[in-house]
Amino acid sequence: MKLLSALLVAGFTAATLSSAAHAQQKLVLKASDVHAAGYPTVVAVENIGKKLEKATNGRLSVAMYPSMQLGGEKEAIEQAQVGAIAFARVSVGALGPVVDDLNVFNLPYVFRNTAHMQQVIDGPIGQELLDKVTNSGKGLVGLAWMDAGARNFYNTKRPIKNMADLKGMKVRVMGNPMFVDMANSMGGNGVAMGYDQVFNALQTGVVDGAENNPPSFVFDNHYQVAKFYTIDEHLIVPEMVVFSKKIFDALSKDEQAALIKFSHEAQQEERKLWEIYEKEAMDKAKAAGIQIIQVSDADKKAFQDAVKPVWDKYGPKYAATVKRIQETK
Repeated sequence: MKLLSALLVAGFTAATLSSAAHAQQKLVLKASDVHAAGYPTVVAVENIGKKLEKATNGRLSVAMYPSMQLGGEKEAIEQAQVGAIAFARVSVGALGPVVDDLNVFNLPYVFRNTAHMQQVIDGPIGQELLDKVTNSGKGLVGLAWMDAGARNFYNTKRPIKNMADLKGMKVRVMGNPMFVDMANSMGGNGVAMGYDQVFNALQTGVVDGAENNPPSFVFDNHYQVAKFYTIDEHLIVPEMVVFSKKIFDALSKDEQAALIKFSHEAQQEERKLWEIYEKEAMDKAKAAGIQIIQVSDADKKAFQDAVKPVWDKYGPKYAATVKRIQETK
């Protein structure tokens, strides 16, 4: 009997020690971003890491791999799905093919302006779409939204002031059929391509242009080869921080709660960083002699009318959400 008691005590002690050891075991969470160090989304995720480290007494920390070190956005999503990395900061353009509900944000001109987009992602629609990612069964947890400004056309050939100027131009878009159709409906020739290939493609003439926000255009050096930047704001696509479901499920409830809390805070912090960064990008572009073209309201209306086939093809299934977006003040 004594032997049995001793064995039970020994077993209990071993289990307790094992549990304590697990609690103390340090876990470095890998994070991926296609953008360079110092970019608002990179800094925002690094800040989540600093807060996590403090809150968990060093058990959890984040190792950021910026500048496409771990591949493009598609690769980051796939790595998060299998638990090879923890955090992936990706555009909804890249995530849309994985979780279809998100494609509502990819409809051209769905938002009136950036302020309208922010109201939507900060409200119930934004939370519902994060939850859709978490509940999709695709191995991801939707943590937070990140501002990415408005996307505009830039190219190596000529100023784009209207649709006639875009006609026949090979324009790189994100790997989503909706964006290829969008570029084609505006008179261009949409070419789906990973972000990591864009600079070389512009340089070698594989594409004539691309479309993105000012910081990506400037700080990823596309402005060195593409000298014309047209502000038409055809897409205002927020980005998302997703987390590996496999790694999330291995965290304690307290750690999960801290991760979600700090991610929500990061959504607001990144927005302030973004405003500063976008202004710096535009100032740098102007100083470098980039020709910046503001599309007139009349020409913008022509672009909006031109994408009607895209809305007819992709819009109906998102009609209820679109209505709620349009009603958001």
